[in-house]
Amino acid sequence: MRRCAMSETNFLLTGEFIELNALLKLLALVGSGGAAKVMIGAGLVQVDGQVESRIRRKLRGGELVQLGDEQVRVVRGSAVS
Repeated sequence: MRRCAMSETNFLLTGEFIELNALLKLLALVGSGGAAKVMIGAGLVQVDGQVESRIRRKLRGGELVQLGDEQVRVVRGSAVS
């Protein structure tokens, strides 16, 4: 039995929220916004262990997003003055 290692990244959120499709695109987990839409629509993206179907789900910090072997923890940061 072969196990794949998961890669976890922290994403520092400095604004109020980031939309799920924008996060996937920004971190280059998908090649385009259209690819993000297809991956989310196909049920390949999970947020906090649940399949997420909302393309523009607002992530406000504390969520764990998973796509394949990639995991991204959305970490709430403070805005720089």
